[in-house]
Amino acid sequence: MPELPEVEVVRLGLATHVVGSTIESVDVLHPRAIRRHLPGSRDFVGQLRGRRIAAAERRGKYLWLPLEPRDIAVVVHLGMSGQMLVQPPTVPDEKHLRIRARLDNGADLRFVDQRTFGGWAIAPLTVVDGTIVPEPVAHIARDPVDPLFDAESVVNVLRGKHTEIKRALLDQTVLSGVGNIYADEALWRAEIHGNRIAETLSRPALRRLLTAAHAVMGEALAQGGTSFDALYVNVNGESGYFDRSLDAYGQEGLPCSRCGSPIRREKFMNRSSYSCPKCQPRPRTTRPVS
Repeated sequence: MPELPEVEVVRLGLATHVVGSTIESVDVLHPRAIRRHLPGSRDFVGQLRGRRIAAAERRGKYLWLPLEPRDIAVVVHLGMSGQMLVQPPTVPDEKHLRIRARLDNGADLRFVDQRTFGGWAIAPLTVVDGTIVPEPVAHIARDPVDPLFDAESVVNVLRGKHTEIKRALLDQTVLSGVGNIYADEALWRAEIHGNRIAETLSRPALRRLLTAAHAVMGEALAQGGTSFDALYVNVNGESGYFDRSLDAYGQEGLPCSRCGSPIRREKFMNRSSYSCPKCQPRPRTTRPVS
């Protein structure tokens, strides 16, 4: 699933290619793609037709397009395989094309989703902490690359969490944008095992971890995000290359680039965690991880 850097790469592409354009027509080609818009396809199309795309915005892994006069937004859920592509109308439809919006700048904005876990929805905008966001995003915390991110406040929240630090990192109400890949990378950089209980970590350790999360996502963004297959691409269909720079995630059995110990893989929340057994020793006692 795309994490913050991948979603930000898509947002930047949309900001370049579609912001300022007016939606001339919309074709919903698969009902699951707008299943979150309960009034249905006709209402969905009617609300979008003739609207100008005012911006492309993001919080954490959540992406949306506010529409003039900025009372509603198209909230985009990329899911596991969703792609936002900007194409000339002459390009043949993609095999898994779900939504097509024809823009007055002569381009199509296409939503392609092989697994149909993602989709678009229309949501009203609201103000949270001085920032305008769609109502479904109102509960999502700021992310580490947000200029208004308050690291010290997040440290205070983490110090009150009696749960594994990796689980807390993945909680989008604590801080957003961090998924499995970048959690493992940040924990590796901070030399903290993901099963450490958050409240037992010192403030300097938590600050070091948040600094690592900010750094690793910034570096991933500079390389276009992390692509492991053809399902994650930017709006031009290009893949990211940060997978070539990963130190922990997916590196099972390979030597740690810091100490040389083989990276280990462990089960965590129905997924995998990767860490260095020497740089990131397991806690002596830990809660069972589901």
